[in-house]
Amino acid sequence: MPITDILERNCKLYGNDICLVEINPEIKETRRVTWKEYELIEPNPVTHYRREITWSVFNEKANRFANLLIQRGVKKGDKVAILLMNCLEWLPIYFGVLKTGALAVPLNFRYAADEIEYCLNLAEVDVLVFGPEFIGRVEEIAEGISKNRLLFFAGDNCPSFAEDYNSLTANCSSQTPMITLTDVDDAAIYFSSGTTGFPKAILHNHESLMHSCKVEQNHHGQTKQDIFLCIPPLYHTGAKMHWFGSFLEGGKAVLLKGTKPEFILDAVSREKCTIVWLLVPWAQDILDAIDRGDINLADYELSQWRLMHIGAQPVPQSLIQRWKKVFPHHQYDTNYGLSESIGPGCVHLGVENIDKVGAIGKAGYGWQVKIVGEDGEQVTRGEVGELTVKGPGIMTCYYNDEQATREVLRDGWLFTGDMAQEDADGFIFLVDRKKDVVISGGENIYPVQIEDFLRTNNKIKDVAVIGIPDKRLGEITAAVIEVKEGMCCTEDEINTFCMKLPKYKRPRKIMFAEIPRNPTGKIEKPKLRKIYGGESLVAAQNNS
Repeated sequence: MPITDILERNCKLYGNDICLVEINPEIKETRRVTWKEYELIEPNPVTHYRREITWSVFNEKANRFANLLIQRGVKKGDKVAILLMNCLEWLPIYFGVLKTGALAVPLNFRYAADEIEYCLNLAEVDVLVFGPEFIGRVEEIAEGISKNRLLFFAGDNCPSFAEDYNSLTANCSSQTPMITLTDVDDAAIYFSSGTTGFPKAILHNHESLMHSCKVEQNHHGQTKQDIFLCIPPLYHTGAKMHWFGSFLEGGKAVLLKGTKPEFILDAVSREKCTIVWLLVPWAQDILDAIDRGDINLADYELSQWRLMHIGAQPVPQSLIQRWKKVFPHHQYDTNYGLSESIGPGCVHLGVENIDKVGAIGKAGYGWQVKIVGEDGEQVTRGEVGELTVKGPGIMTCYYNDEQATREVLRDGWLFTGDMAQEDADGFIFLVDRKKDVVISGGENIYPVQIEDFLRTNNKIKDVAVIGIPDKRLGEITAAVIEVKEGMCCTEDEINTFCMKLPKYKRPRKIMFAEIPRNPTGKIEKPKLRKIYGGESLVAAQNNS
């Protein structure tokens, strides 16, 4: 069953229920005006920072956009790119694309103009929908990309080189287009993080999207009453696919713009959110703000918040131990996945396995996992090898890249590039990214293990361990450390702290700097390697 059928069903069953809420606390904070002043500005002042729509309106907006695309000649198999910040229009546009039988192609909002053009060409995109934040970038390439593409602008004051999405869709039919969709039909193209160059285009079919709904609902037991707080960017598989569990049950999503601890807790409190997916830095920021006294939990209504889960990166055990002390009633889960496996859930810890915090868990609902050696054969339990996964959510291919597809898809198994090991109870622990392993004097060193240790230091906010070239050893480990606000830390302190580590794991260089992370929370280690000594030899070998 295609995922668009779920939207139609929710419209019929829950048409008048609120399904999407958009909150932008930055506007309220920067304007700093009274309610009377708001009333002078606009009759409905709440729309400046909070908007909402019902399931009926959601479906209607999706249908109107679908019918606009069909009027303009878009057909099954065409591609429609979405370049928007998180907003109330995002998901109706996404589902409108799917209803035509075309492929939705979400674009990273951090892309520069040349990256946007590259992705449009790689995915052979026919239509681009973009928002006001991207006018400058799209204008740079408009002459080249508009020759064979439609450009729709979703916002006020449409630029001359695009057409106005709002006025055009307002005049389109709100009836569901009669397009037949099947599980094997192509549905979406997502892009890899692109941390080592231009990204790859990841092709998924409708079965993949539906499987992500089932996996998430099976893992976290969402009901119609659950309210999901969505903070990460919707262009990424993680955020949407976590909400898909609630979507399957007709549950509400709250789209929050901003990641400040007070924004998150205020949204949970005011909107009565029950499920929140956080990235590691956001969880750390919340705990640090509480520790500093910047946030008083008594100011918020948080008793309904039942589940906090984290994904997209290794999760320090010490972080979750801190979290459970502050929020002892929370269920906790961690989810592992890749865009190539339609996001989170191919491996997950499970809320019942809190005693195994530190592991990513076991195979998720409908998934198989296997840890293999260089020869592709399964390793003995306890040995380190590459994690592979298999299931209905595996990508069809890297679009227009047969060689890259062959490298990671073998006999139905997806080779993730993550090194892992399985303990005696069958729980899987991530060791590190294959390309991030440091080989120093012939010894394999896994940076994540060192990072987890360093994060137990109460002065350290964030840390990244990388390999940098060394004439004698090939590579040595370097720790880039971001110190907590208001604290001081020296290289000698870190070296003394690291005496608890085996000698070969102790960082040989210590640097203090801010840790760069992409919008999905992953540390941008290639950027750090470039800054602090060039690409490591291992990374170079793995990318050759």
